[in-house]
Amino acid sequence: MTNITVAGTGYVGLVTGVCLAEIGHEVTCVDNIQDKIDILNEGISPIFEPGLDELIIKNSDAGKLFFTTDYQNTYAKSDVIFIGVGTPENEDGSANLNYVYTVAQQIAKFIERDCLIVVKSTVPIGTNEKIEKLIKQHLKNDVQVEVASNPEFLAQGTAVRDTLYASRIVIGVESERARQILTDIYQPFHQPILTMNRRSAEMVKYASNDFLALKISFVNDIANLCEVVGANIEDVTNGMSYDQRIGDKFLNPGIGYGGSCFPKDTKALHWLSEEEGYVLRTIKAAIEVNEKQKFKLIKKARQDFATFKGLKVAVLGLTFKPGTDDLREAPSIPNIRLLLNEGAEVHAYDPVGVNNFKKIYPTQVYYEETIEKALKNADICFIFTEWEEIKNMNLNLFNKQMKSPFVYDGRNCYNLDEVKRSGINYQSIGRPNINGYKAKIKANV
Repeated sequence: MTNITVAGTGYVGLVTGVCLAEIGHEVTCVDNIQDKIDILNEGISPIFEPGLDELIIKNSDAGKLFFTTDYQNTYAKSDVIFIGVGTPENEDGSANLNYVYTVAQQIAKFIERDCLIVVKSTVPIGTNEKIEKLIKQHLKNDVQVEVASNPEFLAQGTAVRDTLYASRIVIGVESERARQILTDIYQPFHQPILTMNRRSAEMVKYASNDFLALKISFVNDIANLCEVVGANIEDVTNGMSYDQRIGDKFLNPGIGYGGSCFPKDTKALHWLSEEEGYVLRTIKAAIEVNEKQKFKLIKKARQDFATFKGLKVAVLGLTFKPGTDDLREAPSIPNIRLLLNEGAEVHAYDPVGVNNFKKIYPTQVYYEETIEKALKNADICFIFTEWEEIKNMNLNLFNKQMKSPFVYDGRNCYNLDEVKRSGINYQSIGRPNINGYKAKIKANV
């Protein structure tokens, strides 16, 4: 039996380990945070991800999934070690590889048998070679080691499904032995396995994420132009979607992309290209469009309100997208910071993101348990996340609960005909404004 270890229990590492156990492998997940391991051993996921808790309990009870902080003994008996630790963004936009290199040095110190190291973390092109060199330089035992690239393509909120039913599995290897080991591991998924060299596999990950980020930024750019020329972005994207070369995915306009992947991966590839003396102009443009798009709603609101000082502001949605509690690069954060700095009283609702947001603003924001409470007596409402609870709410709540129903929707949650019937003052992205509320407020000047 192949002894599989996964280093890291964040989104990538934990989902990888759980799903490998689900298809029949025996997997040990290692992390250096004891509190995280303790709750995992209780069958509780430290991250909000639909379906993950159930699979943790199922495979732990079946004796196929284990969690520990004892990386020394775990690495010693491992045949294959997946590295799934974070690669956050440095101040200059480059990828921070400290966690990856720390794990690599631990592996070099403690492995006691021939081992394949599989890098699932998103790393710049050429990193797998550096990791292999680092491990071989620090080996304490006479063993054979090889490093393979195996990037992930999961999305937060659908990570389990994306792993169990992936469109493809990409492996970057430099030997037939490494290819065969990974093929055997992944065969039970019954998914296409694409084999290439390590640098190509590393690039596939960045190219895929950056293309999707570029597509989002393009649509947002077109949406902004639609507002100027009187077109409706929903009609435009619907017309585009029938072209099979374009498709209908990632054509929803909004206030920009966020999360743990698109922001850092676009910046990392842009930084890497400049280091190599080549400028990726399309990626640079996507980054610039996204940064400006985050404040699109604030710009719209300033047309109706001269200042936010003294206003009660309702915020619906805090996470960067529905289905996750992740706040990384969430547009809500800079927008709420601006509102607070200008003197607004912010009341926020989010079904799962409140506890994480409290780590940023423990007392400055009023956190409400329901949409109704967040809207009560509010002067303005901003929608930053398209949770189903928000999309399906009765629009009459805006009139019933708010002092003045001015609604700025960054995710185009509502049908415009229904908005017209509700009588609220409503602005969204790339669509006509609905000025149902008669009074214009130039507030508190």
